[in-house]
Amino acid sequence: MTDSPLDLVGFDALLTAEERATRDRVRAFVESHVRPGIAEWYDRGEFPRELITPMAEAALLGMHLEGYGGGGRSAVEYGLAAAELEAGDSGIRTFVSVQGSLAMTALHAFGSEEQKTQWLPPMAAGNIIGCFGLTEPNAGSDPASMQTFARREGDDWIITGSKRWIGLASIADIAVIWAQTDGGIRGFIVPTGSAGFTATPIGQKLSLRASIQCDIALDEVRVPADAQLPGAEGLRGPFTCLNQARYGIMWGVMGAALDSYRAALAYVQQREVFGKPVAAYQLTQQKLVDMALEIDKGFLLALQLGRLKDAGQLQPHQISVGKLNNTREAIAIAREARAMLGGNGITLAHSPLRHANNLESVRTYEGTDDVHTLILGSAITGIPAFR
Repeated sequence: MTDSPLDLVGFDALLTAEERATRDRVRAFVESHVRPGIAEWYDRGEFPRELITPMAEAALLGMHLEGYGGGGRSAVEYGLAAAELEAGDSGIRTFVSVQGSLAMTALHAFGSEEQKTQWLPPMAAGNIIGCFGLTEPNAGSDPASMQTFARREGDDWIITGSKRWIGLASIADIAVIWAQTDGGIRGFIVPTGSAGFTATPIGQKLSLRASIQCDIALDEVRVPADAQLPGAEGLRGPFTCLNQARYGIMWGVMGAALDSYRAALAYVQQREVFGKPVAAYQLTQQKLVDMALEIDKGFLLALQLGRLKDAGQLQPHQISVGKLNNTREAIAIAREARAMLGGNGITLAHSPLRHANNLESVRTYEGTDDVHTLILGSAITGIPAFR
């Protein structure tokens, strides 16, 4: 008998001692800082801002970035950390992803030396919070159709438009805003205190309740010329950041699946029906086996893609393999785990339904199932079918 499906294939033997140490360190952080409060934060629909400093002290912000306060950890270590964070809650992993994989990666990959020196160290320390403004009310899966526009006026840029579903925007100090210009799509660092910048949290959410998503309005927001990210031209800029976030998701969702599995396993082992534990019944064991197999495969897939990423060989369509498969399987596992808990499973005393609700958002953002299916279809056939 085991409390971890990873033992079925000896997953730990595939990791280095350093990778296991990173995973265990983040797991301990989640146990001490996230689990005690997550049910209450989720119930209140509140992001726990008091976790920002501890997350920074645990070197979780920009942990994959070299220099400028980043942790310089490997892709596999980042993935293992994402899985542990999402085992706590998708909203907590989302914070780390928005700060590190999106906002900080944009600055690290495409910013000037002055921009990187100014912003990245305080962001790694949790003193400056960033957000990433790409998605718009009418331009989600098709970012090339964004309507936000930045025009040049003397030495300044004037940005007008709107963004939607922007994580952290209402608590952010800076926003990386992507906008059309006369020279194509460009990225800009916009202080959120700028005149004309408004971030409004989206309420009445049924998912990612312990997280923040916002509408952003940009009404003639003026920024200086040096606010532009000099290295970002066209969609290559935002897609580079999205691919980093999508990579973290393929690991993170397996953490949510594993936590759901463990919750169901513990419950059926102690819950008795007709004189014996629910775990003693054949149908229950079949469900546990099916869940464990998909978790094993999901982690093995994530590890393979992580090794490719560390070797500089990971291709964009391979990221779609991980994001599509693992998210799809994770949500099925969380739902099955909820069902195994019976009526008790609809309460926040147990994690699976919370994970399942969160995964509805994770399945949608950073590319829907349909988008990743079309990316893979194009890779297989050589025929783009987006239009």
